[in-house]
Amino acid sequence: MKYKFLAAFTLMICMMSMPFSLQAETYDIKEMTPEVKNALDARTARFGELQSLKAQGIIGENNGGLVEVRKSSPVGSGLAQEENADRMVIYQAIINQNGLGLNGLGKVQAVFAEVQRDKARSGDFIQLPSGQWTQK
Repeated sequence: MKYKFLAAFTLMICMMSMPFSLQAETYDIKEMTPEVKNALDARTARFGELQSLKAQGIIGENNGGLVEVRKSSPVGSGLAQEENADRMVIYQAIINQNGLGLNGLGKVQAVFAEVQRDKARSGDFIQLPSGQWTQK
């Protein structure tokens, strides 16, 4: 069964049911490997805590499609590390399963960063493509 993937991390269920577009092409997670499933499940489990840390300004969404610690916090640091590791598993699966090659990671991260900026809630920290941080 084919699981489609949208570059929207705010709702894990949506990630598995909608198309993911990159430069006018659609890419799928063609095989739901145990690693991808574990990454998606872990992201779902930490979603509420991640949103809480974003609301507190501890974590923000950077321009590389990853979360970044904005204020020193042991909990924030650990959560960011786990979240980013899971995102990289998903990004790599998209790259590998769609034959995006060596330049695929940068492309996938840029698209996911844009989606995260668009989906950020008011008050969340986001990093613009220029590298500048701002609050949405």
